[in-house]
Amino acid sequence: MAIVGRPNVGKSTLLNRLVGQKISITSRKPQTTRQRITGILTREDAQLVFLDTPGFQTRHRTALHRLMSRSVTRSLHEVDVVLLVLEAPKLDDRDAALLRLLPAGKPLVVAVNKIDRLRDKTRLLPFIRQLHDRSGGAAIVPVSAQTGSGLDDLLNAVVPLLPVALRLFDEDDITSLSERFLAAELIREKLFRLLGDELPYAMAVNIERFEHHGTLRRIYAEIVVDRNSHKPMVIGKNGEKLKTVASRARADMEALFGGKVFLEVWVKVRKGWADDERTLRRMGYEAAG
Repeated sequence: MAIVGRPNVGKSTLLNRLVGQKISITSRKPQTTRQRITGILTREDAQLVFLDTPGFQTRHRTALHRLMSRSVTRSLHEVDVVLLVLEAPKLDDRDAALLRLLPAGKPLVVAVNKIDRLRDKTRLLPFIRQLHDRSGGAAIVPVSAQTGSGLDDLLNAVVPLLPVALRLFDEDDITSLSERFLAAELIREKLFRLLGDELPYAMAVNIERFEHHGTLRRIYAEIVVDRNSHKPMVIGKNGEKLKTVASRARADMEALFGGKVFLEVWVKVRKGWADDERTLRRMGYEAAG
């Protein structure tokens, strides 16, 4: 099942709430998610495999942006059900463009998110009626990913649309992603949260080495920035900002991986990395076209 929507509607928060643990990084900045994130929820009656996709956008400034949008369109065709996330009571051009991209005949459920922030609840019903007309009669469920409100109703709307098939994952699995990938994402999340509005989009994280020594994990990661002037911004005075990033990321890794983590991070300048297909592939992104 693909979780799709424009940037900053709460897709990653919704995924984390559904699987019961943080596997998709979040921040208040749009475009935090850059690659598809797999989440798994196993119930007595069904196993749901979610794909959290990058926020859909219509402007493709770099190779990175192009591959992010292609990830969304490909996911729409690969899955059995589409879960479209919208923000109550907003419907902008990006939402409309995404609605037009939905494959004909593909089962659709619409999650109207952030209802906890809607002060005037009388605006919700007219919005749902509008969505019902524009979505071809899809099931529409008001939810709050932040509080968990409405998620049982959302799952009850989704499960009957799933095909009958053997379970693909063990009951306790919550993701198919590697620890290496998750480590890079957790570092990137701390950078998004600690740095200014513009810098995170010119920055990526590449895991150079990931070693297991018993229950200890040794992780060596480079933070890639686009300009020489960005490097001191990430490091901070006397290295304090970089130390904070590493400390907070390490704590999250230990909670997620269930063991001690030694984390070493440094900053490297790679000019034009977001428009360089070779560099993107090296950092684990798909080949951009």
